[in-house]
Amino acid sequence: MTEGTGERGTVLVVEDEDHLAELYTEYLADEYDVRTAYGGVEAMEMLASDLDVVLLDRRMPIVSGNEVLAEIEERGLQCRVAMVTAVDPDFDIIDMGCDDYVVKPVTRDRLTDVVERLMKLSEYNDRMRDLTSKKLKRNVLQVEKTESELDESDTFQRLQTEIAEMEETIQGIADDLGTDYVAKEQ
Repeated sequence: MTEGTGERGTVLVVEDEDHLAELYTEYLADEYDVRTAYGGVEAMEMLASDLDVVLLDRRMPIVSGNEVLAEIEERGLQCRVAMVTAVDPDFDIIDMGCDDYVVKPVTRDRLTDVVERLMKLSEYNDRMRDLTSKKLKRNVLQVEKTESELDESDTFQRLQTEIAEMEETIQGIADDLGTDYVAKEQ
């Protein structure tokens, strides 16, 4: 999802209990483009590169949530995944490739908070990647150009301004996420 463009994030709800699948879809439909898979088999068919978040039931017949998660990883899909399940967490979740683990029952507020946080986490990572790229370019120029060349370059000054603005934006996202972002020189 691109901030400020008016695009709605795309969420795939994967739940084999029809009433829960429809309830979760209803919870999120006002804010997001929601697709609903009524089980793991259907979820495998609906996996796509445009997904931002997948809410995934862990225990489903035929194809489990763990198998769907493995397929997401195998395809290299860049979506965020939250297990939304009645399975109490155990230490196995440490190595599980999901971003969040939510134990049912789930309220509307809890579900929307999870999706919102995962969307912000994606935005944070995208912006950090862009910031790192700009800082690396700046560092090369600082090594290869003289101080006076840098001072006289409008392009370099614009780069410095962009870096400062990006750091401020990233700090705001980090604050929203409750993480400790430190703008380090790279």
